[in-house]
Amino acid sequence: MSKQWKAVCNVNDVPVLGARVVTRSAKPDVAIFRSSEDKIFALLDRCPHKGGPLSQGIVFGERVACPLHNWNIQLESGCATAPDEGCTQKFSVKVEGGKVFLDLDELNTLAIEAKAA
Repeated sequence: MSKQWKAVCNVNDVPVLGARVVTRSAKPDVAIFRSSEDKIFALLDRCPHKGGPLSQGIVFGERVACPLHNWNIQLESGCATAPDEGCTQKFSVKVEGGKVFLDLDELNTLAIEAKAA
């Protein structure tokens, strides 16, 4: 089955080395991140450690530091870097014509990690 994509923002709406939050009915929300090389990533806006808002963390390279306890989460996979363990949900992203698109099915699905909290 082919993916249905939903435009959520423009690339320029996401600050370089920053994030933008996409609000959705299935909480928690989704954080869109932009690296210094203009790569776009999307993760559940919830650290796998204590649920901190990753969108408020510091982006460096292709990682974000959780603002609560400084866990480093890889933007590509959503997984914490060693020695920390755990992953947050990552979302499929497509960038076309300066717009950021997310997979509609993924956006409408409540994350398993969020249910376990």
